[in-house]
Amino acid sequence: MIKSSGSEKYIKGLRQRAKESHVYKKYQMTGIMLAEILSDPAHTSLYIKLAKENDNEKLMQIAKDISERKDVKNKGAYFMYSLTNEKKNGTRNPSNRK
Repeated sequence: MIKSSGSEKYIKGLRQRAKESHVYKKYQMTGIMLAEILSDPAHTSLYIKLAKENDNEKLMQIAKDISERKDVKNKGAYFMYSLTNEKKNGTRNPSNRK
């Protein structure tokens, strides 16, 4: 039987670590869930950054509201639009403006 060399063990270890989750913080999981809810996996890193800098519950609430809307074609773009409007006006709903 041939012994495996140190480099083979190292590569095997790397492959094993790659299979494990790389989510270490709550905001990272929130960002991943936002990308899934909005069907926008290409911008997962953006959603992780937003989750790190904003209230996670509020972001999830906005994303869930948008995902339930059937008439929205680009949910990720509409999410960003809603988020910037909320930051500007303090609300997402235009009827609540003064």
